[in-house]
Amino acid sequence: MKVYIGADHRGFELKEGLKTWFTENKIEIKDLGAFKYDPGDDYPVYAEQVARHVATDLGRDFNDSRGILICGSGVGVDIVANKFKHIRSGLAVNPEQIEKARLDDDINVLTIPADYINEQNAKIIVKLFLETPFSHEKKKERRLAEIEKIENEQ
Repeated sequence: MKVYIGADHRGFELKEGLKTWFTENKIEIKDLGAFKYDPGDDYPVYAEQVARHVATDLGRDFNDSRGILICGSGVGVDIVANKFKHIRSGLAVNPEQIEKARLDDDINVLTIPADYINEQNAKIIVKLFLETPFSHEKKKERRLAEIEKIENEQ
C-alpha cells in the first residue's frame, strides 16, 4: 500500500508524530509537506499534493493508494481533496465513523482535524483507515458507481 501524508502548520506537529508511529510500525509513507513549521503556509498546497498523488495512482488502476491530510479543522483539506476525480475523502470525527467510512464509502483519503484529535486518537483512526477493507456490498458498490458517474459528467 502506498500512503501519502501532508499537513499545514496547524497539523505539522501531529503529522510528525504520526510519521514516527508509521516508522515504528514499518508502514511506508511519502511525506509531501510541510517539511518545516511555517505559520504562514496554506493548506491547499498540501491537500492538492496528496490528493493528486492518490488520484494519479487510482487513475492508473493502482487501487491500493491512500492519503492522509491534517490541518486545524480538517475541513479545508477535505474540501480540496474532494475536488479530484477518484478521491473520496472523509473527515475523521472518531474511530467508529472512519471504520464505517471505509466499509461503506471506501474512502481513500483521511482528513484529520489536529485542533480536535490528539495523537493517540489519531493513531487509532489511522490504523482503522489503513486496515479496514471496503465491504463490497452490492448497494455500496452501486453508490460508488453513482459517484463515479457524477465525476465523469463534470
